Amino acid sequence: MNKQEIELLYRYNRWANATQLKAVAPLSPDQLSKKLGGSFPSVLETLVHIMGAEWVWLMRWKGTSPGALLPASEFQDLNSVKAKWKEIEADQTDFVGEVTEAALQAPLKYVNLKGKPYEYPLGRTMQHLVNHGSYHRGQLTNFLRQLGAEPAPTDLLVYFDVEGKTD
Repeated sequence: MNKQEIELLYRYNRWANATQLKAVAPLSPDQLSKKLGGSFPSVLETLVHIMGAEWVWLMRWKGTSPGALLPASEFQDLNSVKAKWKEIEADQTDFVGEVTEAALQAPLKYVNLKGKPYEYPLGRTMQHLVNHGSYHRGQLTNFLRQLGAEPAPTDLLVYFDVEGKTD
């Protein structure tokens, strides 16, 4: 994994998250919080989880291992999620822009949310985070279908088609 590939993955990740936020925007507050099952039971809780994972990994990359995700109770509506995500995304974009080839290969030591220590190359953890987001965006697509709303495709090749970027 090199810097150019990481930058591409994170441009895609920002686009996919923004695309999903647009897809859920027409939902009512009741639809956003309706318990539908899945890893995280509602659209809102799933969005908070994706955002929280991005925050946790950013903190780990910067040398801190938070003991918990962002609490879903702090985000009662879509606007509160969007505001916090914008902050996280700005910091994440700065980090990705500044990361070096050497740093991507260097070991990242962190403690997971259960207190267990791990070590992986930084670049692998960055790949993991984008993959994690894709998994949960897929769950959001299912929720949107259950709610009778229109899901938005967020596949990587769709990103290339929409954005006209293949680099």
